[in-house]
Amino acid sequence: MKKFLAMLFVLTMIFALAACGTSDEDDTQGTDGDAQGEDAAGETPEKIVMGFVPSQDSETIADTVQPLADRLSEELGIEVVGQVMTDYTALVEAMGANQVQVGFIPAFGYVQANQQYDVEVILKSIRYGSGTYRAQYVVRADSGIESLADLEGKVWAYGDQGSTSGYLFPANQLMAEFDIANPTDLETDFFSGVVQTGGHDNSVQAVYDGDADVATTFEDARTEIEENYPDVMEKLKVIGYTEDIPNDTISVTKELNDELVQQIKTAFLAFNDDEEMIAIMKEVYNWDAISEATDAEYKVVKDTYEIFKESLTN
Repeated sequence: MKKFLAMLFVLTMIFALAACGTSDEDDTQGTDGDAQGEDAAGETPEKIVMGFVPSQDSETIADTVQPLADRLSEELGIEVVGQVMTDYTALVEAMGANQVQVGFIPAFGYVQANQQYDVEVILKSIRYGSGTYRAQYVVRADSGIESLADLEGKVWAYGDQGSTSGYLFPANQLMAEFDIANPTDLETDFFSGVVQTGGHDNSVQAVYDGDADVATTFEDARTEIEENYPDVMEKLKVIGYTEDIPNDTISVTKELNDELVQQIKTAFLAFNDDEEMIAIMKEVYNWDAISEATDAEYKVVKDTYEIFKESLTN
C-alpha cells in the first residue's frame, strides 16, 4: 500500500510539473506573440507632427497649415501639429528620429528618407491634372542667355541641395550634358558662383533682382512672386526643362501603426472633396489634389540619385 501511495505521489508530481511547464511555456509564447504583434502593428502616438519645408515664407506656411492640422486632429482623434523645418535634410533627419511622423517631402527627400530610415510614401500631389512635373531654368529675358550652354560662367540660384527640382535633376542634367565630373565642379568650374536661396520663390526673386543669372525651380515658379511683381512673366523667361519628376509626397515614418497610417491616408484623400483643405494645399505647395502613391513610382528619382551619389565620390 505504501509503495502504491508513493508511486501515486510521484505520478501526481510529474503531471503537476508537466502542467506547470506547459502553462509557463504558453504564457511565454503569449507574451512574445503579443510583443511581436505590437511591433508589427507599430505605435499610435499621443501627438502627430507634420513636417513642412518652406517653398515660401516660413511664418506664412506655419499659419496657413494650422486649419489643416486642426482638421486632421478631428478626423484622427489625435493631436496634430504642423512644424516648418529649415530645409529638406532637416525634415528627413527628423523623420528618421521619429520627431516628425508625417512629412510633406519632395521626391528626392523621400528617396533619401526611404533608403536611410524606411520612410514610406502613401500619397502624392496632383498639379494641373498630373502626377509629375519638370524643373525649369529661369533667366532674365534681356540676359542674352538662350540655351543651357550659355549658363557657363554665370551665377546659379537654387533653393537647397535637398530639392529635387531645385538641385538634383538640374545638376544631373548639366553634369551629363557638359561632361562634368561632380556637383562641386559644376558649382565651381562651370558656374562662376552659386546662391542658395532657401526657396523656389527666393530663387526666382534672385534672378529678377539681378543677384543671379539663372534659377532652377519647379515649373512654373515665376507665379510665386507674380502678385508682388506683375511683370515677372515678361521680365523672366524659361530656357529649358528637365525630364519628368514624380510629384511631392506625403510620407510616414515606419513606427506608425498600420491602421493609423490608413486613417491618415483616408483623411487626406477626403480633402479632395473639401474646398477649404484643397485651398490650403494649393496655397502652401500649389497642390490641386491628392492621390495615392507607391514607392515604385519614384524609381526614376532613385536611379538619378544613384548616379548623383556616384558622382560625389569621383
